[in-house]
Amino acid sequence: MKMTQFYLPTLKENPTEAEIVSHQLMLRAGLIRKLSAGIYTYLPLGMRVLRKIENIIREEMTRAGAQEVLMPSLQPAELWQESGRWEIMGPLMARLQDRKCHDYCIGPTHEEVVTDLVRHEVNSYKQLPLNLFQIQTKVRDEIRPRFGVMRSREFIMKDAYSFDKDQEGLDLSYQKMYDAYTRIFQRIGLRFRAVEADSGAIGGSSSHEFMVLADSGEDAIVFCDNCQYAANVERAESMVSLEDGCEELKELAKVSTPDVKTIDNMVEFFNLPAGKMIKTLAYVAGKTMIIALIRGCDEVNEVKLRNQLNAVDVRLASDEEVLERFSAPVGFLGPIGLKDIRIIADPLVMKIQNGVTGANQMDYHYRHVNPGRDFTVREEDIIDLRIVKEEDSCIHCNEPLKVARGIEVGHVFKLGTKYSEAMNATFLDENGKEQPLIMGCYGIGVTRIIGAAIEQNNDEHGIIWPMPIAPFHVVIIPIGKDEEVSRVAEQVYTDLDNRGIEVLLDDRNERPGVKFNDADLIGVPVRVVIGGRGLKENRIEVKFRGTGDELKVAVEEIVDFITDQVESQLV
Repeated sequence: MKMTQFYLPTLKENPTEAEIVSHQLMLRAGLIRKLSAGIYTYLPLGMRVLRKIENIIREEMTRAGAQEVLMPSLQPAELWQESGRWEIMGPLMARLQDRKCHDYCIGPTHEEVVTDLVRHEVNSYKQLPLNLFQIQTKVRDEIRPRFGVMRSREFIMKDAYSFDKDQEGLDLSYQKMYDAYTRIFQRIGLRFRAVEADSGAIGGSSSHEFMVLADSGEDAIVFCDNCQYAANVERAESMVSLEDGCEELKELAKVSTPDVKTIDNMVEFFNLPAGKMIKTLAYVAGKTMIIALIRGCDEVNEVKLRNQLNAVDVRLASDEEVLERFSAPVGFLGPIGLKDIRIIADPLVMKIQNGVTGANQMDYHYRHVNPGRDFTVREEDIIDLRIVKEEDSCIHCNEPLKVARGIEVGHVFKLGTKYSEAMNATFLDENGKEQPLIMGCYGIGVTRIIGAAIEQNNDEHGIIWPMPIAPFHVVIIPIGKDEEVSRVAEQVYTDLDNRGIEVLLDDRNERPGVKFNDADLIGVPVRVVIGGRGLKENRIEVKFRGTGDELKVAVEEIVDFITDQVESQLV
């Protein structure tokens, strides 16, 4: 492709709307343009990257035995009502009515549609296992679209769905997809980790997220370098010491504590560590209020709390709700004397001796609080409730854990019979008995991968594409108006193109600095500079975007050299 024929509108300055590097560079390098909040047009350069990612995904999904389909974006409400998710998805779902006033949504995901498809076509164990995938646009009405393609309202996803006759088959299908995802992200050139994750609104028994490591990531992941344990912070667990202490239990005492509302206030007032404080938090699950207890030095993991409550929506109670229910303000709540309310406590809270908590009265706390003596919690409601922190001990090997930021680019789920039972998707087993299909689902954020790759691969000059997804492998920059320079540039361009190398010839009438800056901005891995002085020495300059290495190659060897360099980096 010649630059004069290629639609590539670049920007010199960072757009004010762009908060993170990938968003800035995707706009500046002419990959995308904004239509509306969280909605983008992909320009030719962006489309070249997008198609390369899609091709890698298609190849690995096919290799893993999945078959490609294309399902409708417009989905009838009846399917979602049948699965029970029409109300659960809430305002995240983009809904509309047709001219006959029938309710529809623009698909945020396709579990219902694929289940409906398969239940009408698959009726025997002989037709299993089956894995269907698609690459298609999804719409989710994010309350706050941000970070460009990282959290947009319209995006492209690869979603796959497996159907098996039993749990053993699901385990095999799940592992095939896990392995395929690993190969996909390795081929793309991303640094990533697969981590245990919460299944969220999709549901199912277990799941893993594939997280690209990046400081700008919205998610926190916890991992162990010793045994390779890794989990999203929402799911992560750590080793905790639950040995009984050996303090002498002191008599419970009520203490006047004017204006002592926060954990820091309590630490200072009582001259005790935060680990001695019992933080009492009121949450609302649906229409029910509950109490969560955590040490003062810890934070509640609301995903773990939600799972314990088996609730879709859990939120912290407002100050007004707390005052109305307990006749005590936030900051002075405590578990002692509470009646007719469910209490969920972290195990470490139950091991506190002579601790401190609120007295359910303005400006008063209890000291010398001892769980079990002064208040009780049902055994089934004593659960791991805390957010894991760096340097906590690994639950598998007891080594210190680390915490990093990550960008979720893939998620695999074991759905089990969540959708097949709700939608009556069954098959006849070997004994002629009707059984629900065992399902798995597997998603990749195709457009999000572009942003994640840029977050990992950039410098002050622009993007540094991994070779497998670079929009072009090579950019040729002729310097000057010498006819010989133009002739050699055209010849190298043609020869590389004939070798299957994707090459961009910058034939614009611009200064060398402009051409160099644009080449760095759009991130082409190999830059070939052809100038009159170099040709007199029978040399052509080659520079590698990723390393900054420069060398001079003989004119007659340049095509073979570049071809070898490019092909060695394509996997």
